[in-house]
Amino acid sequence: MNYFIEMKLADSARPKSPQDGVAFIEGFVLPSLEIMDKWQKEGRVLAGGPVAGAIALALIIKAESVQELDQLVESLPVWPVMETRVVPLQTFSGRRTAVQDRLESLRELVASMKS
Repeated sequence: MNYFIEMKLADSARPKSPQDGVAFIEGFVLPSLEIMDKWQKEGRVLAGGPVAGAIALALIIKAESVQELDQLVESLPVWPVMETRVVPLQTFSGRRTAVQDRLESLRELVASMKS
């Protein structure tokens, strides 16, 4: 399954000094970017990347389960200082099947109302 992930730096984690900025970049940002580069090469990150002009990420990650997704996201060094939002994505064919089933139910309802 694919998941859309948005991660944004929590206001409380914003570096307060140049020294904090150095520690933040070395300890959180660069190691996380290296991991995501690896995931992209492995086919786990399907699209996305750092958000321009912000300390944020927007990614589509492929994972077999929610538990695997949790393990991946929580393994990022930057995760503890980020506000994270996860959106499970359905396939287009899966959605089409669900919509077709709903359409059939509605057609049956309309037909029974005419009788």
